[in-house]
Amino acid sequence: MYNFELTREFARNLDKEDRLAKFKERFYINEGEIYMDGNSCGLCSKDAEETLFKALKAWKELGIGIWTKGGYFLYQDTLGALMAPLLNAEPEEVTCGNSTTVNVHQGILTFYHPTPERNKIVMDDISFPSDKYAVISDIRAAGYNPDECLKEVKSRDGEFIYEDDIIEAMTDDVCIVLLPSVLYRSAQLVDMERITKEAHKRGIYVGFDLCHSIGVVPHDFKKIDPDFALWCDYKYLSGGPGAIAGLYINKKHFNMKPGLAGWQGNRKDTQFNLYQSFEHAKYAGGWQIGTQPILSMAPLEGSLNMINEAGLENIRAKSLNITAYLMYLIDEKLAKYGFGVGNPREDSVRGGHIALTHDDALRINEAFKANKIIPDFRYPNVIRLAPAPLYNSYEDVYEMVERIIKIMENKEYENYENQNREGLTNNI
Repeated sequence: MYNFELTREFARNLDKEDRLAKFKERFYINEGEIYMDGNSCGLCSKDAEETLFKALKAWKELGIGIWTKGGYFLYQDTLGALMAPLLNAEPEEVTCGNSTTVNVHQGILTFYHPTPERNKIVMDDISFPSDKYAVISDIRAAGYNPDECLKEVKSRDGEFIYEDDIIEAMTDDVCIVLLPSVLYRSAQLVDMERITKEAHKRGIYVGFDLCHSIGVVPHDFKKIDPDFALWCDYKYLSGGPGAIAGLYINKKHFNMKPGLAGWQGNRKDTQFNLYQSFEHAKYAGGWQIGTQPILSMAPLEGSLNMINEAGLENIRAKSLNITAYLMYLIDEKLAKYGFGVGNPREDSVRGGHIALTHDDALRINEAFKANKIIPDFRYPNVIRLAPAPLYNSYEDVYEMVERIIKIMENKEYENYENQNREGLTNNI
């Protein structure tokens, strides 16, 4: 399917043909640095900076008038409408607010109504653990025992989620299935449509964590039809570190009560009447909780405008091509140094990053950073590399591989200890 060559000139020719190449100049990139960590924290763009400064200017000039005169009171609806095309969802089904984990709580507490006969939540055992922490506390808050009601489906190999095993776990005592769309470590793209259809056949609600797919993998929620979804906006969406999170509620559930209520989820026509009884707004905005942090939200507007300008289908096409090119170079140039590929190779089941594997990955990861390659390490042996379609070029990928060869030929990684000495992380 892909026909690649090993020369730098070939990479440059790919860049000449790249319809997204022009977007790179709209990002702030340190000279000489190859940034491959867009799946953890996307780079700052001039577009995001502009919309942040616009909001800051409105606050400076209008004070409290930023909400009405500045037009920011329903900013979450504006951003929701900009995000909706990324999911092929209706604008009223998408909003932004809170953090990703708070939105996990919101989704679970909305749809989890356990009974003695039906009280289990199905999750996998290898996805990012924050969701599990939230689910355990939500089960406990409902008066049930997480040891009995959290039904963890064990991965067969510790690398991938197997849909057949998830479906087998959908027994009559299950209320909800919560899974990632893309597995954070191995970049596996889960068959969301199949999972949802099988769950709905059994009367089970389905939620997805889109943190590692939103903005790089198109989703068709009119076809997939999940009940809820949530995501962060600071990875491929480049909304800024710790940016506001996103939430999707299927419109067929707009009459349900939110698990977590707050005044921003109230009907807008009565919100400032400040009634002591909550009047739920019947759209995704009804799952809002507290007053929105405008300065945290504003960079996302510029980033979403740029993503929609580029076109998500174009972003996905380049993502698949540039990650396939990286795998080709790994196979042809790096395999002899002990490197492997720990992610699915098929386009249909691959997200936006490559899982570069090596037995000495931790020390090599440190050598990467010393050579101005910004990677992301995951225990025990994975270096995640995410060539972001809007600001990474094919020559970036080629140059990165050349630097890796130098690291391995000179054994530069031996200058580092093979242990995590930092209390925080070796990912940063």
